[in-house]
Amino acid sequence: MENPTSAVKIEDGHSSWDTDVLIIGSGAAGLRAALAASEHTNVTLITKTTLTESNTHYAQGGIAVAMNLDDTIALHIKDTCAAGAGLCDVKAVEMMVSEGIPRVAELLDWGADFDWEGTLPRFTQEAAHSRRRIVHKGDATGRETTDVLIQRVLNTENIHVLQNTFAIDLLTDAETTEGREETVTCYGVTAIVDEKAVCIRARATILATGGLGRIYPCTSNPKVATGDGFAAAWRAGCEMVDMEFVQFHPTTLYLDGAPNFLISEAVRGEGGQLINIRGERFMEKYHEKGELAPRDVVSRAIQVEMELTGFPCVYLDITHKPAEFILERFPTISDTTKRFGLDINVDLIPVRPGAHFMMGGIRTNTDTETNLKGLYACGEVACTGVHGANRLASNSLLECLVYGARAGTNAAMFASLQPSYPPDMLPTGNTETSRMSSVEADLASIEAIKGAIQETLWENVSIERNGEGLKQTLAELQDLTTNLGDVPAAPESDAIAMVEAINMLNVALMITQSALARTESRGAHYRADFPTYNDTDWHRRILILRDNPPEVVPLGTLVSS
Repeated sequence: MENPTSAVKIEDGHSSWDTDVLIIGSGAAGLRAALAASEHTNVTLITKTTLTESNTHYAQGGIAVAMNLDDTIALHIKDTCAAGAGLCDVKAVEMMVSEGIPRVAELLDWGADFDWEGTLPRFTQEAAHSRRRIVHKGDATGRETTDVLIQRVLNTENIHVLQNTFAIDLLTDAETTEGREETVTCYGVTAIVDEKAVCIRARATILATGGLGRIYPCTSNPKVATGDGFAAAWRAGCEMVDMEFVQFHPTTLYLDGAPNFLISEAVRGEGGQLINIRGERFMEKYHEKGELAPRDVVSRAIQVEMELTGFPCVYLDITHKPAEFILERFPTISDTTKRFGLDINVDLIPVRPGAHFMMGGIRTNTDTETNLKGLYACGEVACTGVHGANRLASNSLLECLVYGARAGTNAAMFASLQPSYPPDMLPTGNTETSRMSSVEADLASIEAIKGAIQETLWENVSIERNGEGLKQTLAELQDLTTNLGDVPAAPESDAIAMVEAINMLNVALMITQSALARTESRGAHYRADFPTYNDTDWHRRILILRDNPPEVVPLGTLVSS
């Protein structure tokens, strides 16, 4: 792999890099997009830290796919739309489920070492699925998936990888033709490599930057998931939709000294039982499917039990299963918990909900096109409408494979039709991020701002929300935005932390504004002051554009093809 510093050219005092297709992000969506685009053109893939650091890498449960003998595409579509609480784009779901079968088969052909049972993959059950349709590699499916895709990317000659490359802002240019609306075109990004500003110019750009869980203090997401792609897209003028729908996973490890760590949905799928501090099973009080209810239901139930008992967690019990089964099925969970003195063969697992997945994001169509010409988006940062108000378990990796491949192919076709790069395209910044050069903060002040964002979101914009708390959070976020200009000066080495804080603020504002606008409860969005569905007024989406208030738009196909 080529060193990213030596790969950058210096021209007239500016660092620059030219490519046909630029992909930002190295999770399953970005890697699969790179492979698809490389069949037609040259590709540059950049990633914030290393190729392996992504939400995909830490995914445990598996990939939902309708390949089992008693399963059908129609059933998978039905389950997905039911979990999505009426807001799924059915066309996008049909595409994901049907194209997912060859995408998973392809992954197996490339060497993915999933668990097998006879001549078929070993399918497991997860919440809200009507069939056993989750293919997996123990509880490390994400790692297996990324390992296979990374190896294939590194063995593909016309894919160039730049690690430790932090994308800041999209390079855009606006053109207005008489009698027509302004057309904004994306030409790549500005980025930071080894504390230097870099201009990466591209004929087509794909955002595959993953999630935003780190805007909350309790999350299953790795440290890199600070919402960078969402914020950069919003600053550039992208349409953002469904930003109120943040999914909280019911079971993240709650143990002194242990990091935020996901306890897979599959533990409950294989018979794990939730009990409170009193030793009582409680899920049947909240849903007929008990522990296999949709994630939003289980998360709220756990939150209620914690409040009723005055205890900061509940427990997940899998001890009734044979030790050999637990070790084979959940080796990662077993190994991780043992490092902190917990043996899940005999001990209960202390858990509580944590931020896990964003259903909303950059508005795209099924061709992964955004409203910016030349800009595509796939994976968690994008919103095709496949998840609606609540993602069905293990559909995320399927979405990454299907729409990652579509993004790569479509971006490559677009790039092949474009002329040379604009000769005067140099690094630029939007209002917030350009302040780095004149207003930089010491690391302690930046981390304090991040902590304040996390605290107010957890208090008022997490599992349960209400109008008063949302308004309070909006005011606090506006104050934090102002305070970014008052922090002490600091070295340029803290510039990335500063941009992360700006990104977290941008994303937090979008989520809070959308949550305040949706005056009903649906899927992952629960308003205590509006606790019921309202299909009369809210069978719709909320769209956010920079410098505009939230706009309610009709449900249906998102961006026109």
